[in-house]
Amino acid sequence: MKDIVVIGGGFAGVWTTAGAVRAAREAGEKAEELRVTLVSGGDDMVVRPRLYEEDPEQKRIPLDRILGPIGVRRRAATVTAIDTEEHTVQAVDRNGEQQTLAYDKLVLATGSTLLRPGRLPGIEHAFDVDTLQAAAALDHHLRRLPQRPQAAGRYTVVVVGAGFTGLELAAELRGRLHAVADPEGAGEEVRVVVVDRADVLGPELGEGPRPYLDRAIDELKIERRLENTLVSMTPGEVTLEDGEVIPAATVVWTAGVVASPLTAQIPAERDRLGRLAVDEHLRVTGVPDVYAAGDTAAAVVEGGHRTMQSCQHAQPMGKCAGYNAAAELLGAKLVRFAPDPYGTCLDLGAVGAVVAEGWDRTVRLTGAEAKTVKEQINTLWIYPPVDDAEKILAKAGQQANGA
Repeated sequence: MKDIVVIGGGFAGVWTTAGAVRAAREAGEKAEELRVTLVSGGDDMVVRPRLYEEDPEQKRIPLDRILGPIGVRRRAATVTAIDTEEHTVQAVDRNGEQQTLAYDKLVLATGSTLLRPGRLPGIEHAFDVDTLQAAAALDHHLRRLPQRPQAAGRYTVVVVGAGFTGLELAAELRGRLHAVADPEGAGEEVRVVVVDRADVLGPELGEGPRPYLDRAIDELKIERRLENTLVSMTPGEVTLEDGEVIPAATVVWTAGVVASPLTAQIPAERDRLGRLAVDEHLRVTGVPDVYAAGDTAAAVVEGGHRTMQSCQHAQPMGKCAGYNAAAELLGAKLVRFAPDPYGTCLDLGAVGAVVAEGWDRTVRLTGAEAKTVKEQINTLWIYPPVDDAEKILAKAGQQANGA
């Protein structure tokens, strides 16, 4: 029996298992020689791209509804160590017991994590939307704001970071704040402030979408504090680098994301985000029998660009890495990682969205038309089939996320 161990229960991890099972099915009788195991600390696949929305606790899918139909074993455990020489993984299960899993092929798909500043005074008061638990805590906090004593800043949110996540969250928060403030006659108190060290909104999004972003943020009446940052915060206010004090009952940190710390367990080259260097088949460079997919891997795509830490790239990376891990064990031909051309779709709340294509981010759709595309992405395209092995494996063979 040959073992493929996949670490991570997100988009990349789930699609890795499906890709491996698909390759095994194609191998025919040899499929019986292969066993696929997914190790994850949680029972659900969290639909992380939607955690900026309300009701985040609904943005998850039971892993067993995806893995069970295709015969993938699941271990509910947290990985603590990887030994690439011994080909073993150490994990701790929910009872606190140590487990050792041996592998013939390993796929690391443990995603990324928010990088919070360690020494910022009051950082413990900041919320985030990096995990389901964190997003749920923010959601519960917002719903309870009317119960707080009347004070300056009760319905003010400061969002730290004007990147993709920060902009989507800020745009969404306008509506969420009004939903709780308007019934209390406090709609005029609603205030959303975005803070970023950069001198423009969405610096990583390029020049293409920026005129539309600027207009949308103005229309939503979201305040900017650019070329600035927080120097301290309390439960009731934040102080900026330029000395401004903003009364705010809510601060959300969205700035800075790095690859899972488990990448440090792999003796290989990593980029500035901690992502592992991989070849065209998603094998980790210089480390036999180890693949990486999703936010833990830096793969080359069209034009020599590197993959983005996004669901858009995590899904096809998982499918490719899983397929190749199985194919290599079964003596089958490997496939190249060849995802759809890169695109961007940014949700801007009540004013719609913006859809851009290519690495130069040429704007193709804005407003309501773009919002329809974003809703299709969020509610249909990124969701895997459940309870149906044939549909799951069929989608595992498609590089196109929207198919």
